[in-house]
Amino acid sequence: MAGETTIATGSAEETRALGAALGAVLAAGDLVMLSGGLGAGKTTLAQGIGEGMGVLGRVASPTFIIARVHPSGRGGPDLVHADAYRIRDLEDLETLDLDSSLDEAVTVVEWGEGKTEALSDSRLEIEVRRAQGGAAPALGGAIDLAAVDDGRRDIVMRPFGQRWDGVLEAVVAAFRRAAP
Repeated sequence: MAGETTIATGSAEETRALGAALGAVLAAGDLVMLSGGLGAGKTTLAQGIGEGMGVLGRVASPTFIIARVHPSGRGGPDLVHADAYRIRDLEDLETLDLDSSLDEAVTVVEWGEGKTEALSDSRLEIEVRRAQGGAAPALGGAIDLAAVDDGRRDIVMRPFGQRWDGVLEAVVAAFRRAAP
């Protein structure tokens, strides 16, 4: 198994570009789990994955519908984009029936940590973190996240299983070549 890889992106555009580099190498049966706080950039990364895979339709947050299927526009696998935020346990997860399409599609699950690992021993876990920095507000003051969010992210990728041997190195190389 390859080790953990961290990439810093400087904008939402760069986060999408990293997702596109990853999406270009994903294959049917791949499971990608995205974690990170609210507004961290999970859906932005998923949009890039969809772009790299050449899927049809806009990749948007699946929060209110739990799962969306985006068909391929170029004969590759579909993208199943799911949100496990409201999933409480394995029984709830089974109602999504993600395992029925796992072999034929690329499955990307936001908020899947601690819930979807049982779907596959071979998976890529990605944590999206806001880059730290900026001044703290005065005591009792509020933070306007929109005002302090400069788009910088640290993307931490943790591969599980032999499928990912060499894959992250190729993704990083492609991202660096194409970085906006």
